[in-house]
Amino acid sequence: MRTAYLRHVSGAALLALGCLGTVEARAEAVTVTSPDGRNTVEVETGPDGASYAVLRDGKPVIASSPLGLNSTRGTLGGAGAAMLAHKERSVRQQIELVAGKAGTVAERYNESAISLRQPGSGAIDFSLIVRAYNDGVAFRYVVPGQDGLQRLDLAGEQTRFDFPRDYDCWGFNPGRYDSGHEGEFDPVKASLIRPAHLFDAPLVCKTGEGPTTFALAQADMRDYAGAYFSGRGDGGLGVTINLAPRPDNDETTYLAVKADLARGPLVTPWRVVMLGDSPAALVQSTLIAQLASPSVIGDTSWIKPGKAQWDWWNGWAVNIPGAGINTATYKAYIDNAAAMKLQYVLIDEGWYEGSSEGPGPADVTQTVAAIDMPEIVRYAAERGIGVMVWLQWKQLDRQMDQALALYEKWGIKGIKVDFMSRNDQEMVAYYHTLLAKAAQHHLLVDLHAAYPPDGLSRTYPNYLTQEGVMGAEYNKWSSRITARHNVTLPFTRMLLGPMDYTPGGFRHLSPEEFARQRRFIAPFVQTTRGQALAMYVVFDSPLQMVADSPGAYRNADGSWADGAEFIGAVPTIWDETRVLAGDIGEYIVTARRKGRTWFLGAMTNENGRTVSIPLDFLGEGGFSTRLWQDGADMSHLRSSTLKSHASTKLVLQLAPSGGAVAVLSPAGG
Repeated sequence: MRTAYLRHVSGAALLALGCLGTVEARAEAVTVTSPDGRNTVEVETGPDGASYAVLRDGKPVIASSPLGLNSTRGTLGGAGAAMLAHKERSVRQQIELVAGKAGTVAERYNESAISLRQPGSGAIDFSLIVRAYNDGVAFRYVVPGQDGLQRLDLAGEQTRFDFPRDYDCWGFNPGRYDSGHEGEFDPVKASLIRPAHLFDAPLVCKTGEGPTTFALAQADMRDYAGAYFSGRGDGGLGVTINLAPRPDNDETTYLAVKADLARGPLVTPWRVVMLGDSPAALVQSTLIAQLASPSVIGDTSWIKPGKAQWDWWNGWAVNIPGAGINTATYKAYIDNAAAMKLQYVLIDEGWYEGSSEGPGPADVTQTVAAIDMPEIVRYAAERGIGVMVWLQWKQLDRQMDQALALYEKWGIKGIKVDFMSRNDQEMVAYYHTLLAKAAQHHLLVDLHAAYPPDGLSRTYPNYLTQEGVMGAEYNKWSSRITARHNVTLPFTRMLLGPMDYTPGGFRHLSPEEFARQRRFIAPFVQTTRGQALAMYVVFDSPLQMVADSPGAYRNADGSWADGAEFIGAVPTIWDETRVLAGDIGEYIVTARRKGRTWFLGAMTNENGRTVSIPLDFLGEGGFSTRLWQDGADMSHLRSSTLKSHASTKLVLQLAPSGGAVAVLSPAGG
């Protein structure tokens, strides 16, 4: 894996590595500025070691903060670290994304590859690669093999993000290394972040300098441990990188990363500071994807995003005799998927022998007696529907090569792999192995209980979506999925990449009624039909679930329920995304373009509101606008059709816990 990864290290980084140990010290400070001149990273070395600072418009966002890797050979970047040389380059290019919030991205950044030396009895040379984009900055460490250093083990990093002020932040603190990364992103003052906290990426903060907002994240992780953000041990404002420990540690050993430098350099993930003039600006950024390694899949024509009818959330609540995990039930789901113009059916837990949530004995190549998988796949294919299947990760791992080959032979289109609940170095390696092998068998992938996205879906475009989000399933057993939670997610978790929230709940109750009638089978949601539809526009996921039972999308007379046809029509990948208005935990209005047609989605928290949205993004010409807003009750919509153009303002009436959607099509199109 390390040797292959060397291909993805930037040319400037490799050039810097080539000159290590052969040049004299030429500088003690390097400044890298974004193409628009607004974002600046300042790196310097001094008596205490290497440090950096981040400024936007000349104002500090990240104060001078330590850099470095805490290794078994000492701290690289610590006291005495010397800057040997640096080499600059500028990149201006277009990159294509197979599936996501934009098809083509203009990539623009300035970079410096800085060569450093850590003195000692065995001096160690390494590099710091620094980039400045218009929507953020990033840096990573590269340690090559060298005389006397063919192995390097890390206990952690010295990397910190020191804050010049007591920022207002939003973060999710799972409080442990082994978690499914599912929880609320709560408001937290920077001064209340403690060393014992383990905040997931992203940690989002407002600077107090107008609406300027930033998010701390990581990107392009390979053969490394996942990072959390913990409070500084000295009580100062800011956070430090806290790496997930390896599972093979014992009482005498605490390591996060083991690196065999004989196989290739140690390359850390990018440490990222996303920057924007508002929270909305961060939502439309593609910075994490830009920092990821390019696709390793040559032919991506078989990768087909879409929407999937799903069984588990509604509890196999199909109105047929003997509904459950059997062939007849899945044929009913397939019929509904075809009628709604969906692309897939996802068969969840219970279809294979020994299937369970635990790692116990199971055979992922053998269906239970009630399931005829070849027949299900045949029936689905005749109706233009693909079939995907669920798997427990450890059970799959034991039979991976055999199972993936069998699924391809059956005609399965994708797999949903669950319960990893870790982001240590070994689990990160598992992700890469699984995604690469799945691609070899033309299988799409959806990972659940997954660590936060780091751009991996660009490297493996068959990795269409993932969990690592507190989504709609929590409606089955809790009251935690509130409208406020829903409108917090786009500004926090969704900044990093797609999220399999699993929308589509069509049984609605007010929050007060919901608390009294919560149920596990055919569950309710405590938000409106308008918000249910808006999720398909606002939430990023190239593979979107349609989570309710087939009957929920029909009226008693068999006609389509309000909004069901919109779900069938809305795309899951986009040519362009714009966030038109909103704030963290309050509301959001997102417009996405597919071809010349725009889809608009609006969601609000428990407070109803009227929002006036300028349509100046439409460009020239007239548009026909079909608008759906909340109606007489939580389960119904009122629709209207109007003419729009770039000088029009669209007025949206958002009910409490509600939403709205619109489709703006070119007139005459």
